[in-house]
Amino acid sequence: MKIRVRTFARYSELFGREHALEVDDGTTIHAALEVLCGGEDEKREALFNEQGSVYGYIILLKNRARVERDDLHTLALQDGDEVAILPPVAGG
Repeated sequence: MKIRVRTFARYSELFGREHALEVDDGTTIHAALEVLCGGEDEKREALFNEQGSVYGYIILLKNRARVERDDLHTLALQDGDEVAILPPVAGG
């Protein structure tokens, strides 16, 4: 199945702005991020800590709805879903 991954700010510089990824049915968001990294250390280090968890400060959206950290390993993607990766947002 195909999903779309969009990245913003510094993640766009590293991954590119948008990707169409081919993943297996039932792939989780965590697994899709692994595919996006493609085995490249620099990309992996931008998203995952040494324990293999996605950094807590990264904002992840599935079809424009925020994804909770506890759901990254269980929330299955479906054909046509969009995952967005955003850096932390601050402001006043």
